[in-house]
Formats: sequence, C-alpha cells, structure tokens
Amino acid sequence: MPAPIATAQPVAHAALLGLGVYRPRRVVPNSEIVDRIDSSDEWIRTRSGITARGWAEPDETIVSMSVAAARDALAAAGLVAEQIDAVVLATSSQMVLGPSAGAVVATELGMHDTAAYDISAGCAGFCYALGNAAGLVRAGQARHVLVIGVERLSDLLDPTDRTCAFIFADGAGAVVVGPSDAEGIGPVAWGSDGSQTAAIKQDKDFKQYFAEVEAAEADGGRTERPYIRMNGQAVFRWAVTFLEKACRDALEKSGVAADDLDAFVPHQANSRITDALIRTLGLPDTVAVARDIAETGNTSAASIPMAMEQLLRSGQARRGDTALLLGFGAGLAYAGQVVQLPPIATGDGLG
Repeated sequence: MPAPIATAQPVAHAALLGLGVYRPRRVVPNSEIVDRIDSSDEWIRTRSGITARGWAEPDETIVSMSVAAARDALAAAGLVAEQIDAVVLATSSQMVLGPSAGAVVATELGMHDTAAYDISAGCAGFCYALGNAAGLVRAGQARHVLVIGVERLSDLLDPTDRTCAFIFADGAGAVVVGPSDAEGIGPVAWGSDGSQTAAIKQDKDFKQYFAEVEAAEADGGRTERPYIRMNGQAVFRWAVTFLEKACRDALEKSGVAADDLDAFVPHQANSRITDALIRTLGLPDTVAVARDIAETGNTSAASIPMAMEQLLRSGQARRGDTALLLGFGAGLAYAGQVVQLPPIATGDGLG
C-alpha cells in the first residue's frame, strides 16, 4: 500500500494586504513625441487620452523598479521580506530569457530560498499573477505572496511608429497577497484567443532576427531589431465587443453586482475603451474609474497596480473599497477579479 502523502493546510480567504508602485523619473509629454510620428498633441489626446508617459532611465531597470515597488508594498502591508513565501512577477519586457526577474528581485529584497517565477500574459499579466497568488495562499502553498507587474516597454518601441510610440510606457506596481478573515480577492475570470496574436506582437522572433544579423554581417548589409507592433483598430474592436462578458463573468463569480462597486480599474490601454466599458456595463456615477493613462501611459502588466495606487493616492477611492480589476491585451488575453482595495505606502509606512 502506498505511503500516505500529507496535504498543505488551506485557508478560506485571501486579500490584498499592501500596495506599492514605482514611477520613472522621466516624464515625457506628447510634445517630445509628435514630430517623430508626424502627429499632434490633440490627435494623441483624442485617440488615447494620453498627455504624458513615464520612460525609464538606464538605471531604472525591470529589477530596480520592481524592488522599489515591492518595498513600498511590504511597508504598506506591515511585513518584511523574510515573511514572503513566493514572488510572482508579470512582465513582457524582460530582455533576457533567464534567470527569471522574479528570482533576482527576491534576492535583491533580501529573501533567501524563496519561490519565484515570471508570468508572460501581456497587459493581463498582473491579474493572471494575482489569480496565481490567491490560489497559492488559499491552497496553503504560501502564506504571503508578493505579486509584481513591471515593464520597460520603451525598450521595445520603434520611435517612428505612429501606432505604438505614443502609447506604451514604463513602471512597476506590487501587492502583497495573504490570508484574511473575509474574502478580499474574488475568483478570477480569465481567457485567451490565440487566433488574434497579430493584433499585438513582436514583429519578428529572435531566431529570424539572429539569421538576419548573420546575413548582414556576411554581406555588409543592415538589419532592423525587433519591435512591438499593434493593430489598434483590431484591439479596440475586440475590447469593446468581448470585454463586457469578461467583466460580467468576474462580477458573477464574485457575487457582486455592478451597482455594488466602489471602483473600476481597467487596464490603462485607451481612454475610449474605458469609456465604452463604462457605458456597456452601465456603471453608476458613484463608481470611481481609474484614468491613470493620462499621465502614465500604457504600462501593460504594471498598469493595474499603478492605476489602483493613483485612485487611492488621489482620494477617489479608499482602502477596503470594492473594485473590479480587468487586464487585457496581447495574446489576446484577459483576466479580471473583484477585490477589496489595499492600503498604500505613505511617508510613515501605512496608508
């Protein structure tokens, strides 16, 4: 007879215990971009709602921005690095395949022998990572999990590309997930549609690029590095026709009605998509809506935590408020869940 295998001790509920973000020092207004993409400030504002974005300086790396955001999240949660059992990091702009950024961040924070891994789910990455983290906590596999969304998308931009150069930006956001007496993170509603990979993608894979480099070196020619490309119209059509279902699925799984929400934190992709979702869902005027895109741009996997922090810092939402999160983008993939908003770091630690 086989030997019995012990089971981890599950907990009933998980919650967001603390939130921190890192915003790059360099703020880039539309005026710095318009000439290279043959555009105007008015066109960018009308098409996207963006007035400025943050682009990282050389010393503001995936790891350093993650570490800064994580330290603030730990402070807000009243925890230290030694109390974290796992790190789940979401990004699409780590410029090496290994080691994982999560493992390096864990070490930089002073963690030892801590589980750590990366998730690549595009702009839905943070919500995917949050779903993973909540599952780990509830299953008893980890008591406290650090979730990070971070991007340096400016590394992947063709500065002359009219479809992308004004949209994407850099930054990091982190939350601590842990056990709770009451549910603070609803079941994740998620999915993907790989038939629409062309809507947002890197325009050539590295095998193709390396072959082009080898050929160019042989004949003295030139090659062009890979860039991120986007079909904005295809993404917009998918978002406004499909994401209503994603939102309603997340609400239904959580047992929360749209009228019960205090806040809506959609991925900061485009202000017109946000407006369309508000209308489609029939959200009341009392619901605070995150619009961090105006000053921050589209930071992909970092978008949701950065937008949450902006709502809380501005006073539009408060700790404990009920919020619907929805990440969506490359894949095409989406993920969303209803949460209770966490405390944020302030000058004296907790907020």
